[in-house]
Amino acid sequence: MPFIPHTEDDVRSMLDSIGADSINDLFDEIPEELKISALNHVPTGCTEMEISRLMSEHATRDNQGRCFLGAGAYEHHIPAAIWEITTRGEFYSAYTPYQAEASQGTLQLIYEYQSMMTQLMAMDVSNASLYDGASGLAEAILMAVRANRKSKSRRILIPKTVNPIYRQVSDTIIKNQGITLKELDFDATTGTISASSLPDEPGDIAALVIPMPNFFGSLEDVDTLTDWAHQHGALVIAVVNPTAMALLTPPGEWGSGDNAGADIVCGEGQPLGIPLSSGGPYFGFMCCKQQYVRQMPGRIVGRTVDLEGKPGFTLTLQAREQHIRRSKATSNICTNQGLMVTAATIYMALLGGEGLQQVARTAHQQTRQLHERLVALDGVDAIFNQAFFHETVVRFEKIDVDSVLSGLAERGILGGYSLKSTYPALGEALLICATETRTDADLNDYVSALEQVLTDKRH
Repeated sequence: MPFIPHTEDDVRSMLDSIGADSINDLFDEIPEELKISALNHVPTGCTEMEISRLMSEHATRDNQGRCFLGAGAYEHHIPAAIWEITTRGEFYSAYTPYQAEASQGTLQLIYEYQSMMTQLMAMDVSNASLYDGASGLAEAILMAVRANRKSKSRRILIPKTVNPIYRQVSDTIIKNQGITLKELDFDATTGTISASSLPDEPGDIAALVIPMPNFFGSLEDVDTLTDWAHQHGALVIAVVNPTAMALLTPPGEWGSGDNAGADIVCGEGQPLGIPLSSGGPYFGFMCCKQQYVRQMPGRIVGRTVDLEGKPGFTLTLQAREQHIRRSKATSNICTNQGLMVTAATIYMALLGGEGLQQVARTAHQQTRQLHERLVALDGVDAIFNQAFFHETVVRFEKIDVDSVLSGLAERGILGGYSLKSTYPALGEALLICATETRTDADLNDYVSALEQVLTDKRH
């Protein structure tokens, strides 16, 4: 909230109601020896005017240049109506719906969110969100191990083309639970997982993770990979960009045969109406096939009718430790990113299917145009020959990629994401991204600025 509304009289009245002399009495169970007498290193409080100025000064330090940086968080146009509605008091102050009968508005919104996500992903069920895409993948891995009762190995195949941060977070969460992540290398020509490189006899595996698009922006052969996984008794975990799903085949339709489709789908919901904001908050989404719904973490909202036949909404599945015995819980996920989900729901409803397709198509067109113009420059090469969505990789022949990024930043352009630390074998490689927010003039400026940087560095 913008300010704390309680006056001293309000506080006194509340304390009198519960029979306490002071707020400190509410913490009297804490032993005195554990209490800190004074916070000597904490500065004194600022006035509203002082703190507003301080925050403005900090904000000016951010580079407001034109952004061609993606790598998991993307700058999309967010119509003003979305956050105007999202920050209304009814949504802004609402928390997780513990008492379903008192939270009909919140429950209806979550129900509509779940309905749109299942349609976008072509899946049976959606939960009410997770913390972010990275932890969402970790939860999907844990879910797959529980759900695949035919597998005893607790072994997961995960391509190196999955976002490196997602792989790190997943490893941190699952490594002490007896689960093994076996990384799959990618083809140096396409930047994707080659079906021919998959083992004919992989042994017992619980699941295969398939990114779409992958971290390089390239499009994986999802049908072949899905069929391979199912033929070897593994579940398929899809990690997808929701914007891309407006154009590409959704994970629920991957593969062939009676067992077609990914089994679990997860990813980052930030592209759906959430602004770039120094790392968050964002939200993770998760969908699955109906047969695995009881292994899904979080909560699911359903639509029903009351005794009078009036429509209503309720929490129909709550497989988390706050609602059931800890030994029966699927996760320690204790809440969902409700405000972010609110914005995403309004975003999807406002744009609709046609609007989402237009966003995705324009982003792809701009990235393709930028890529073609960059690789036409002397000293800039394409690395992969695979189709891509709205990110792709270029490599510099004789110039350090970090110095290129510094030069572009000096000219007001955030040029992309250096892959040197995460994929050193690719050399001086740069991941570039363009969304629908980038105009033709922006592309011209990027190309011009890069030409200047390359010329300066050569001399």
